[in-house]
Amino acid sequence: MTRRIKRMGLFFIVLVLIAVLFGGRFYRYINAANVDLSHVETPYIYIPNGASFSELKAILEGSGVIKDMVSFEWVAQKKEYPNRIKGGRYKLEDGMSNNRLVNMLRSGKQEPVNVTFNNIRELERLAEIVGGKLMVDSAELMSLFVNDEYIGTLGFDRYTLPALFLPNTYQLYWNTDARGFVKRMKREYDSFWTSEKQSKAREKGLTMIEVAILASIVDEETQMVDEKPMVAGLYLNRLKRGMRLQADPTLKYALGDFSIKRLLNADKEVDSPYNTYKYAGLPPGPVRIPSVAGLNAVLNAKSHKYLYMCAKEDFSGYHNFAKTLSQHNANAARYRRELNRRGIRR
Repeated sequence: MTRRIKRMGLFFIVLVLIAVLFGGRFYRYINAANVDLSHVETPYIYIPNGASFSELKAILEGSGVIKDMVSFEWVAQKKEYPNRIKGGRYKLEDGMSNNRLVNMLRSGKQEPVNVTFNNIRELERLAEIVGGKLMVDSAELMSLFVNDEYIGTLGFDRYTLPALFLPNTYQLYWNTDARGFVKRMKREYDSFWTSEKQSKAREKGLTMIEVAILASIVDEETQMVDEKPMVAGLYLNRLKRGMRLQADPTLKYALGDFSIKRLLNADKEVDSPYNTYKYAGLPPGPVRIPSVAGLNAVLNAKSHKYLYMCAKEDFSGYHNFAKTLSQHNANAARYRRELNRRGIRR
């Protein structure tokens, strides 16, 4: 009897030891530190949309941040994570346990990315900037930018689409796709165009898109924020009188070369709807993505009687304004003399 009791006691002790051993192992699998960031430059991992569990493991192994992949996989399986993978940019913490890591990845709680764009002339450049920050490819963005059917549903066409984008810094999730990016920009556009701003546009006889077109011209004419309302007022004066804008930025756009410093009379003969020396009214679309300062300059244009302007001969970036053609010609002559003195022919 005593031996039997001893054997049973020994058996139970063995069971307890086994339980402790495996329990300790499972505890370590779940709660022990398994993320080591001591040797990596960035704490982020990037998981593409639609990634499989095998692809996720390859990403983690490639990053070298997981100390024990076996334990990670065991916890992931127990939490049914392989069937609930969510793409995104995730910030890891040094010493994270498998439990915390899987919970974070499974929840989709990712860190947003700051996407900043300003001073952009071409949509191709915008696509490059956004594609360099997000998962979406720049080619995919450009394909959407020229999708007439899709952008038509937003109230734009391929010529007016630059008016949609407002230069700023935006927080976006890394796995935002092309349509997701454009939808976000449309929300920002709608938020910008308050009823007050729309009312100001109507008072000037302009649509929201026409404000953006004129703002793009103003932005190209002057980088001086304090001068933009003056320039906007001048172009509004010409529009009201039915005068051709004769805006150099539109001609440079038509010629496809904004580096030109001196336009020639022959340039003004180019047959393009963007050539405002040849055609009256606004061009079909913005000549660049307009700045918020440019948009506000048009909406709050300065009231005056100027109809002409010419860059100042001191090359300060400001302009001489004139009410009459004779005054303008005198200003232009001084500027041409300075161009000649500096040897600027083109």
